Amino acid sequence: MKPFLIGLTGGIACGKSTVLAMLAALGARIIDADRVTHRVQQPGAPAFQQIVAAFGAGVLSPNGALDRRKLGAIVFSDPAKLRQLELLVHPAVRAEIWAFIEEVGRAGGYGTRLGALRRPVVVIDAIKLIESGWVSECAQVWVVTCPEEQQVERLRTTRGMSEAEARQRIAAQAPQASRLPYATVVIDNGGSQAETRAQVDAAWQTVLGAVSVG
Repeated sequence: MKPFLIGLTGGIACGKSTVLAMLAALGARIIDADRVTHRVQQPGAPAFQQIVAAFGAGVLSPNGALDRRKLGAIVFSDPAKLRQLELLVHPAVRAEIWAFIEEVGRAGGYGTRLGALRRPVVVIDAIKLIESGWVSECAQVWVVTCPEEQQVERLRTTRGMSEAEARQRIAAQAPQASRLPYATVVIDNGGSQAETRAQVDAAWQTVLGAVSVG
């Protein structure tokens, strides 16, 4: 049984993780592409040696793992190097996500607090959802947005970035508006958490209409 796939995307620090947690609480099975990316870059994992070969031992921390801040300083200042990194990492990430989807599909439908689902629901959380080709696989695409100044502030307070680092990370990604033409649902995460939850709950009703049996 193929799960009902929702692609969740949005710019860095727009609040995708907040929306993802809300969807999980509603009964969706979730997979975070960023966490998968971390796993496939661990020593011994599929992409690790390729990254070291491409970018040199200078991207390693003293314990032999990748230093993501050093690697980020290289790739987020050079679009060609960012693309090179993505080409190394994305195949391994895609394979792991498909394995998760297939596993959920084998398990079939399940009950939630809002009713039984005849098809399981999987949410793929990925900043590069559109660029990596997931849109064509998804029944719905949810785009999370917020004002750029909120992105900057969140990166400063939650990730310890300077304002310059935060703006560099934001500038290295596609503009928020570029995702909107692909959206089935747009979640404005610029307000309170209660306002975001209300939008998520409303959009979830369209999912239940497709997969619920009571």
